[in-house]
Amino acid sequence: MAQTWIGSKAAQLLALAAMAIALAGALAAPAQASEGGNNDPSCKPTPAHPQPIVFLHGLGATYYEDLNVLQAEMASRGYCTFSSTYGAYPGFPYVGGVRPVPESAVEIKDFIQQVLAETGSGKVDIVGHSEGGFQSLYVTKTQRIRRKVERVIAIAPPTHGTTFAGLYNLAYLFGESEREFVGEVLTTFGCPACSELGIGGSAVATLDSGSIAQPGVTYTIITSRYDELVTPTDTAFVYEPGVTNEYVQDTCPYDPVGHIGEAYDPNVWHLVENALDPANARSFTCYAGSPG
Repeated sequence: MAQTWIGSKAAQLLALAAMAIALAGALAAPAQASEGGNNDPSCKPTPAHPQPIVFLHGLGATYYEDLNVLQAEMASRGYCTFSSTYGAYPGFPYVGGVRPVPESAVEIKDFIQQVLAETGSGKVDIVGHSEGGFQSLYVTKTQRIRRKVERVIAIAPPTHGTTFAGLYNLAYLFGESEREFVGEVLTTFGCPACSELGIGGSAVATLDSGSIAQPGVTYTIITSRYDELVTPTDTAFVYEPGVTNEYVQDTCPYDPVGHIGEAYDPNVWHLVENALDPANARSFTCYAGSPG
């Protein structure tokens, strides 16, 4: 689809304004069960949005830091949306995704089953960013819940591994507002997920052994040509039947968005929304995302 492009500093300000308006709109009115909801156990899916969405944050992040703004936007559009912090150490809930990937996968599977029980839905859609994108692929493959998953939308997942240093730095980036606390957690407990998601890591080996895409599940992988942490950037992709791989720049060629920014980029949000509801996919105006 041809897109309208808005560039320069003005576009960046417009992008920030759009995000602020989206968040404000999501928070302005209390969510009703028939109108979507954000972590609302009473929310029931509708014919227009039949699956609740489970959002999975990145390494070092939490349910309220990373995909939280996108989650609020989707809730405001009528989806039932759910998220929780996975992979945190007991007593340190502010740094998620650092525990071993298989342990986090069990947490995520249990959370998905909880969402299904609360909403009465037969399936969920999963949207994950960074490690959350990896987990969306990993959980669907390894936790025997593929029949409970309709769609997987993975944003910048380290599908085939990335460098340990990049992931370790990522934990600090997501925890930027409490950098000292993040450092204490990583120094005291370590970051097993960092090595497991590195090139040749055990979680990567498990995911990449045999087919990644599972029968009956629709997959979309979205990443940026300018992602500075999952490199080479096409290592995010899954080249198997049933998987759509796309760069943000395939639709918005002048968007310089980087790894962290992909979670907050309005262009990515639109691509996610179109992947969630492909029958009603819409063209949209492109904005300049954050290069960081």
